[in-house]
Amino acid sequence: MLSRLIFWPWFAGLVTLVGGLFAARKSFPAAAGLEKVIVLGPIFFSVPLAVFGAEHFSNTRSISQIVPAWMPAHMFWTYFVGLALICAGVSIALRIRAHISAMLLGIMFICFVLTIHIPNVAANPNNRILWAVALRDLAFAGGAFALAATVMTPLRIAARVLVAVPLLFFAAEHFLHPEFAPGVPLAKVTPDWVPIRAFWGYLTGTALLISGATVLVDSRRARLVATLLGSLITLLVLFLYLPIFLAAAQPALLEGINYVADTLLFAGIVLLAAAIMPGGASQPGVSRDEERAPTSRAQ
Repeated sequence: MLSRLIFWPWFAGLVTLVGGLFAARKSFPAAAGLEKVIVLGPIFFSVPLAVFGAEHFSNTRSISQIVPAWMPAHMFWTYFVGLALICAGVSIALRIRAHISAMLLGIMFICFVLTIHIPNVAANPNNRILWAVALRDLAFAGGAFALAATVMTPLRIAARVLVAVPLLFFAAEHFLHPEFAPGVPLAKVTPDWVPIRAFWGYLTGTALLISGATVLVDSRRARLVATLLGSLITLLVLFLYLPIFLAAAQPALLEGINYVADTLLFAGIVLLAAAIMPGGASQPGVSRDEERAPTSRAQ
């Protein structure tokens, strides 16, 4: 039987996935070609939020240790962030005031970068993992701001930069360390059962480089390139990280689910960035009422 550490995050993720797919039941068939992948962006973004939010409740004591030492009430902040992640995931998946939730979520990720990751990087500047985690959360903030940018146009430039810069950094990491699992370049090495392991690192690095550059300069090809990158990362979730989780022994299951959710969230932010690039229909993940809402409602 799965422990509560595994059951509740998976349960929260699956419920959010079902809700998100139901909410997209009309917009997905209406989209053409690769635009269908962009429609899935908010769903890929919201499901991991629910997973991580549930983990804050099922693995509270361990996660509370991440809270900066100078902050009081570590357990309170762990529960608070967990609830915030779940609420944001549900809001974005069901398209209920998604732009407001995304804006608040982006601010929260920026707070994580400022209070947790920058101090960690400053204390250990030669640790590539700490740099990757800091830039990963910066990219998550960019994805959230991209979703909020539907009704808050000035956020679009910030969202592009916050997503593009981590993509370029991750591209360099993939070229320097192709042996590590592709996607977000953390500490996991690509398993031996994966054929031509280094190839996937170089391929992902190339895709990250091209996408990061086109998004940063706001190229007319950025929408297509980012959509292709989001599709590639989604395939990595399905055919690399999900099998790693399913084959993991009990002690490694929690790490496995975190890699699945982390990489799916990364795919979501790339697709959300693609959605604000010129050349497509209205941005997915936001209801028609929200699209018609005046900018002042989100301020």
